[in-house]
Amino acid sequence: MFYRDRWLRQLAATTSLLLVAGCGVLFSDSSDDGEPIVVGTTSSPSTLDPAASWDNSWELFRNVYQTLLSHPPGAAGPEPDAAESCAFTGSHRTVYSCTLREGLTFSNGHALDARAVKHSIDRIKDIDAAGGPAGLLGNLARVWAKDDREIVFHLDEPDATFPLVLATPAMSLVDPADYPADALRDDGAVTGSGPYELRAYDEGRQAELVGNDTYEGFADRRNDAVTIRYFPDSAGMVDALEAAEIDVTYRGLGAPDVVDLRSSHEEKGLRLIEHAGTEISYLVFNPEDPWAGRAAVRKAVAQVVDRAALAHKVYRDTVEPLYSMIPTGLAGHTTDYFDDFGEPSPAKARRMLTDAGITEPVPLTLWYATDRYGSRTGPAFEELERQLEASGLFAITLQGRPWKTFVNGCQKGAYPVFGRGWFPDFPDADNFVAPFVGERNALGTPYPVPEITSELLPASRRETDRGEVAGQFERAQRILAADARLLPLWQGKQYVAASQEIGGGDRALDPSTIMVVWELFRKTGW
Repeated sequence: MFYRDRWLRQLAATTSLLLVAGCGVLFSDSSDDGEPIVVGTTSSPSTLDPAASWDNSWELFRNVYQTLLSHPPGAAGPEPDAAESCAFTGSHRTVYSCTLREGLTFSNGHALDARAVKHSIDRIKDIDAAGGPAGLLGNLARVWAKDDREIVFHLDEPDATFPLVLATPAMSLVDPADYPADALRDDGAVTGSGPYELRAYDEGRQAELVGNDTYEGFADRRNDAVTIRYFPDSAGMVDALEAAEIDVTYRGLGAPDVVDLRSSHEEKGLRLIEHAGTEISYLVFNPEDPWAGRAAVRKAVAQVVDRAALAHKVYRDTVEPLYSMIPTGLAGHTTDYFDDFGEPSPAKARRMLTDAGITEPVPLTLWYATDRYGSRTGPAFEELERQLEASGLFAITLQGRPWKTFVNGCQKGAYPVFGRGWFPDFPDADNFVAPFVGERNALGTPYPVPEITSELLPASRRETDRGEVAGQFERAQRILAADARLLPLWQGKQYVAASQEIGGGDRALDPSTIMVVWELFRKTGW
């Protein structure tokens, strides 16, 4: 079996901190089987088909689909879900075998067998959807359904992170009868085998989940139904919480609202729960752009950007400045960007540009998603614009687009500089490096780095103890900082605000900070 390292055990052990304990009323930890628990979030799915999603759609997938392995809240590593057991066979870690639980079915009654698993995985690679998760399977050579219950994965190279890949919602299991092998499903419905069935879905507005009585897996559902409401911004979501129109918030709680709730939760009958997070925010420079493609320009931007001011002025210290693409808490985290650039200095940046023969203000257009990564994204880019313009070295234009349009532009290489956020596929340093490098990566901007892709990543993936891979990832960080094609900005936390009557919020985020709504329950007073 796959074992996680001491870093991830520490992360799991500290994954949540209840900031406020509530006031005075005693409750029992049981659900009242009444109205659905209503969850608010600003993060709506872009698709309902797992073969097309490498984004926030996973937050719904985790609850309505099932994967062979999953990440139970508080667990030190991936554990079987649809699988009864999984393990590498042989000493080379290139063959991984899983045995399914007996008698599994999809929500429509069709059998969930090894052939359905093979179909689910194969179609991800075969369809290879733009913005989809096929890149996670780049090391997978073939899948073999040995019999009805045993599925065998053959890898091109040893990869100790492969169980973590199988535990991502991208590897959700789907019914071959409803999900074509060569095309995406587009009827707005879901056939899964997870803890819930999707009873109704209104894109961008609401998803209605009801308990799936045929589910067989590790999740112990503590409610019968959950409705997820999608909001355009944090303010509207908090207004709905205070008006008791929703019971709990998930992703998208804005910094001003967090600060306000810290001081006013008790009088409003609410709780605020802080979870350790590995979310990061960063800038991407397009190497094909005549300005962003120049190393001196990228490094000058890195020399000017004031992360501390960004964290304090815009995010009210609900995020921390980040000087590494790998966040704190994971093996391989460094401070290379601070070591290289130190405190913000327009004078140093000017010398960098002058030495490269650049004497006029550099024209750069910064792009961002207007409806993703929280309501402070726009103000954050306005602050970046202010900092860069104030240096006298840059002429900045800001452009924002809705996520679906924005991500298409990213994949087509249309933007010279753009902002992205990263919620990890799995909490391992590999997942903060591998997705961003190589000819085909999650950003749509090819970044060939042979030392990382051909040497450091393969070497790290041979190591089962993930605490022993720090050296490879520290070297990878050194390479990334020297190029400055990716510029980390901050590392965030996750905040959940909930009514006093809702329990389970302290366990409702898994190690990848995806909400598992089956942990929520409505308390019964006594």
